Amino acid sequence: MSVIGIVGGTGKLGAALGGRWAKAGHEVLIGSRSVEGAQTVAAALSERFGVTVTGTTNLDAATRADIIVSTVPFSAQEDRLSEIKGVAAGKIVVDTTVPLVPPKVMRVQLPPEGSAAVRAANLLGPDVRVVSAFHSVAAHKLATDQEVACDILVFSDDKDARSIVVALADDAGLRGIHAGALVNSAAAEALTSVLIFLNKTYQVDGAGIQITGNLIKPE
Repeated sequence: MSVIGIVGGTGKLGAALGGRWAKAGHEVLIGSRSVEGAQTVAAALSERFGVTVTGTTNLDAATRADIIVSTVPFSAQEDRLSEIKGVAAGKIVVDTTVPLVPPKVMRVQLPPEGSAAVRAANLLGPDVRVVSAFHSVAAHKLATDQEVACDILVFSDDKDARSIVVALADDAGLRGIHAGALVNSAAAEALTSVLIFLNKTYQVDGAGIQITGNLIKPE
């Protein structure tokens, strides 16, 4: 099992994923700018799942982790990734960022780099194994014990790193799917704004995606 350090782990998505991974047997470090906030979330997850979850700073979580997961909003992406860059070399960094620009979050607004994932790779440098995933799942559903009917599209230029994150999605009770190169992340990032629109228009409680067809696991 891996040691997973979640940067921005006190947010809804980070805490929800952290809880599911801890339940699956991974060692989880909840990172935050506020140690007290991280410890509060970690203690709640520890009590709920009967495991040890640790609360610490973002930098410490990234330093101690085998796999770093960044769950911060787009507005904080540059600052948080710059903070951990020095300890991320050689590691997998899973970036979950969706480039939402309030107040028009139902409108696709990809950054000049083409996607938040490519932006993350540029910020972190070539020594970091960047993977992009977890864009289309509703955090409030992940935070429950219920089964979440949502597939997770996983993108990376590093096939081995991508396979590891596909397995992490499975460990979280979802279905991870290889979705190709990192640049393809633009499709999932853009789709999030569409899902938000669907939620509002059709009064859906957290729309997600599922891929049809009989998918055969790649070798």
